[in-house]
Amino acid sequence: MIVPFPPGGAVDTIGRIVATGLPERLGQQIVVDNRGGANAIIGTELAARAVPDGHTILIVPAGHAITPSVMRKLPYDSVKDFAFIGLIGNSAYMLVINPSLPAKSVSEFVALAKARPGQLNYAFTGHGNATHVAGELFKVLTGIDMTAVNYKGGGPAMTDVMGGHVSAFFSGVSSGTPQVKAGKLRALGVTTTRRSTALPDVPTIAEAGVPGYEVDGWYGLLGPAATPPAVVARFNRDLGQLLSTADMKERLLAAGLEARASTPTEFRDRVTRDVARWAEVVKKAKIAVE
Repeated sequence: MIVPFPPGGAVDTIGRIVATGLPERLGQQIVVDNRGGANAIIGTELAARAVPDGHTILIVPAGHAITPSVMRKLPYDSVKDFAFIGLIGNSAYMLVINPSLPAKSVSEFVALAKARPGQLNYAFTGHGNATHVAGELFKVLTGIDMTAVNYKGGGPAMTDVMGGHVSAFFSGVSSGTPQVKAGKLRALGVTTTRRSTALPDVPTIAEAGVPGYEVDGWYGLLGPAATPPAVVARFNRDLGQLLSTADMKERLLAAGLEARASTPTEFRDRVTRDVARWAEVVKKAKIAVE
C-alpha cells in the first residue's frame, strides 16, 4: 500500500488502520510504503505506473481530486490512470491552533488575524491540496491576511503548530483529535456542514461565523488503471466486509473517520464530480496554479 505522504499524518493513519485489517481477508500481508513529497504526486505517480497485477494499491485523500486544478501538468490523470477500488470513509478537517494563541473560537481567531495582518500563518501539506484550499477559502470568506507555509506532510505540520512555530493548521480530524484531547492543540471548528462525531462539541466553521464555508474529506483505495476487474472486485468485496465490522468502524471513528463503503463505480463518480467542483473553488479562491 503506497501512502503518498510521510508518516504521522491523516492519510498515513487511516492507511495503516486499513492495512492491519485487510490481510485476514486477502490472505496476504500488506506492506505500507510511505512515498511523500511533491503534494503526493511522487507516490501517486508510482502507483499509476505500477504493474497492474493487484500487488500495488494506493490510498488517497480528497486532495486527489484537487491537484488537477492547481498543477499545470500532472504526470498522470487523476481519474483515467487509476482503477477505483472503493471509498474507506468520510472525514472532516478542522481548524486547529497553538493553545498559546489568545483565541478560543473562530470569531476570536478572525479578530486576532485582522488585528495582526500578515503576522499569523497557517501550515498546509502541499500546494492546492485540501489543507491548502481550506486555508485559502477561509481567508477569502473572512477577509483576513494570513501567510501559508508549505509542509511535506501532516505530521511535521502539526509538530510545528504544537511547537508554536506556526499559528494554525487545517488538520484531518483523524490525526488531530488525539492532540486536541491531549491539550496540545486547540480545535476551533470543523470544515464540513455537520459536526464531527469524533468531536461533537466543536462547531462547524460555518455555524461559528463563516457562512458558506465547507471543505469535506474522504479517503479511498486505488490501483493502476489496468488492474483486472476481478482483482478490483475482490479488493472491493474484502474492503466492504472489513468496513462493516464493528471493530473497524470503532477504530476508524476513533481516528476521526466515519466508515463508508462504496462500489468502484460510485467512488469513480465521486472523484469525477469533485475534480469539477474543486476547479470552481480554486478559481473562486484565486489559488495560483503551479
